[in-house]
Amino acid sequence: MNRVALFSLILLALPAACERPSEPTASPSATGSVSAPAAVAGPAATTAGAGWQGYGPVPLGSDAAQLHASWPGELQGDAVADGGCYYLSPAGQDEARPFFMIEGDRFVRYDLRSTAVPAPGGGTVGMELAQLQALYPHAGPPQPHKYVDGARMLRVTAVDGGPGVLVFELGADGKVGAWRVGLPPQVDYVEGCG
Repeated sequence: MNRVALFSLILLALPAACERPSEPTASPSATGSVSAPAAVAGPAATTAGAGWQGYGPVPLGSDAAQLHASWPGELQGDAVADGGCYYLSPAGQDEARPFFMIEGDRFVRYDLRSTAVPAPGGGTVGMELAQLQALYPHAGPPQPHKYVDGARMLRVTAVDGGPGVLVFELGADGKVGAWRVGLPPQVDYVEGCG
């Protein structure tokens, strides 16, 4: 299937996706995580399909070539030759764009830090811990952030029993600044690809 046809299918699915709660993603945090490339102004980010098991048309665990072939547009970022960790992101999208972590030539995690895209289950950037705990009663207890005093991490396993894990980063102000979904162990990398 070519990219135009795939993009058309995604656009047709958007109205149905809007009737269900959508799920968010996060990008690497500036508070202890590796900074992502600066956002590029452009069309709105693709938000349909942010979920426990992947983002848009691409499931977690796909190889990098599948990610490039499935994504309905250009992805920017520099691959590393040794199978190490790096990020790709949709070209020409705003701050709501996801950042896709690739490690060992596999798509293993996506990160978001925008209020425009909700995480799986409805959590968003700007929420406080009590709000997250109401949405995710099965979440583990909040843990201290590895690098930021007063900041915490909330880890939530997939409600469908799948391997996807959701991690919220709450700043010292008690509010979510970023979130991510991915496979262990990469979802737990505080430094991003650092």
